[in-house]
Amino acid sequence: MKSDDYTYIWQAGDWPIWRYDLATLVHRLADVSHAQGRLMGRLADVGVTLRDQASLLTLTDDVVKTSEIEGEQLDVGSVRSSIARRMGVDIGALAPVDRHVEGVVDMVLDATGNCRAPLTRERLFGWHAALFPTGYSGLSRITIGGWRDDATGAMQVISGPIGRQRVHFEAPPSERLDIECARFIDWSNSPSALPPLIKAGLAHLWFVTLHPFDDG
Repeated sequence: MKSDDYTYIWQAGDWPIWRYDLATLVHRLADVSHAQGRLMGRLADVGVTLRDQASLLTLTDDVVKTSEIEGEQLDVGSVRSSIARRMGVDIGALAPVDRHVEGVVDMVLDATGNCRAPLTRERLFGWHAALFPTGYSGLSRITIGGWRDDATGAMQVISGPIGRQRVHFEAPPSERLDIECARFIDWSNSPSALPPLIKAGLAHLWFVTLHPFDDG
């Protein structure tokens, strides 16, 4: 982004043209690629059972850490049981699973297992609905299956006690979300010469900047 007179990145005149220093990142990208190659080689040498166990462990960790970002502490045993049942992996006795855990697992398995499927509004709405099956975030009713409407004010990231709060970031206003999200989805689905990790990182930053949902 150019250094114009703006407070937030989405207010830049050339938003959303992304710039990054590939020369600074190239060595780390090479390290990741090397590690991926070694991992795939090792997985190719083990049996199906061990590969399934490795996938189960990785997906369980992914689901738990995804929820921790939003301040949710999921029961690891419940998450593991939910994933194992879907994968058909025998782990012995299964732990009880609530529908919130099932929803997060559904989202992560769809995002990872169907990673080549096009990204759509409906898919994003489905993931969001899976995260909040009751339509509530804590005690607050939130919009599910649609972009936020800013009915209670701008979407802001804040900290500090009431009366002395500090605004760290403010997302684009809700009336821009249809256009902004359509542009993001088109970019996500378009062929790109970007290294996959770079595109994934930019997608993460872009989506977090838009913060198109009330929560999640």
